[in-house]
Amino acid sequence: MAAAAITVEPVSGPAGRKAFIAAGKVAYMGDPHYVAPLEFEVSARLDPNANPALKGADVQLFIAKKDGAVAGRISAFINPLHLATYHDATGHFGFLDAIDDAEVFAALLKTAEEWMRARDMKKIAGPFSFSVNEECGLLIDGFDAPPYVMMPHGRPWYAAHVEAAGYKKAMDMYALRYIPRRQFIPEKRMKFVERALSSPKVKIRTLDMRNFNREIATLVDIYKDAWSDNWGFVPMTEAQIAHMAKELRPIIEPYNIIFCEYDGEPVAFGLVLPNVMQAIRDFDGKLLPFNWAKLLWRLKVKKLPEARMPLMGVRKKLHGKPIGAAFAYKIIEMVNSSNMDHGVVASELSWILETNKDMLTMLTDMGGEIYKTYRIYERGL
Repeated sequence: MAAAAITVEPVSGPAGRKAFIAAGKVAYMGDPHYVAPLEFEVSARLDPNANPALKGADVQLFIAKKDGAVAGRISAFINPLHLATYHDATGHFGFLDAIDDAEVFAALLKTAEEWMRARDMKKIAGPFSFSVNEECGLLIDGFDAPPYVMMPHGRPWYAAHVEAAGYKKAMDMYALRYIPRRQFIPEKRMKFVERALSSPKVKIRTLDMRNFNREIATLVDIYKDAWSDNWGFVPMTEAQIAHMAKELRPIIEPYNIIFCEYDGEPVAFGLVLPNVMQAIRDFDGKLLPFNWAKLLWRLKVKKLPEARMPLMGVRKKLHGKPIGAAFAYKIIEMVNSSNMDHGVVASELSWILETNKDMLTMLTDMGGEIYKTYRIYERGL
């Protein structure tokens, strides 16, 4: 019996992006927890003319076929912002999806590796689709629940095939499940929070929609300061910030973002997103012709009962200080209350680095439960 013929070919342009998106669905046939992302959004993420994260970057999309049938996909990406930050000659792979076939995974990864060697990279890491500021990580635990907004899904065989190709763990990240409830912070801890925030210099407020773009820029500025020492951190450009604001505006309400100010300076924030993946679960990635109306109704009228908290940050100068901890607790308390007031009955806190023990302890003490694990892999070239 002849061996199966496996080919991996580069694709580009609108037709290539469309085929690449379709290739991402092949692995999920029969998976009841898979939610197809909106195809127009993914296409924009893949388009260098639409996604400012790709400006000045080198990126290539590949599709694998086995005996002529589409079997998987992968992206290869050299991020100039990462290289400028770490100077480590590391390229990234992402958008990795494939059928349960070790040879297909090996062929996809080998193709990405060869592409990066040709560009003088010394290491490959991922998945990053396309960066730590977008979807990242390979799901290795928690396949029995659908993904939340801006989080990847996966299949149980992915990790074994990636590891068989010589990849090792670089970092794990956790997603925590949380069921909102009143008075979830212990009374003694809450008294500490209120005492620490009793200063007249403290102001806590929600998002000012009239100055939306400026508010998002403030959020990113705090995030950049708070997260700059975190593993894998990559700064965002002004164009990326503006693009982020444009993408968030249709789904954000004032109560979705909390700002904490001290002596007139914004020093902490928390961001919550409605779980749009729940709203589009029956769309099969299509917004037209009528799903746009369903989405609008589910978001703005019916409201979504699930939400994700993807970001929270406190400026570094307040790290380790009582008021910094108090801001973090207060943000979570306000987010929790507003979620419940607006009908949210389930939420996800993600992602949290495995090395962020203080945050994990705080969130689990409040009732959060680790229910998904995502892994970043790496390999020398």
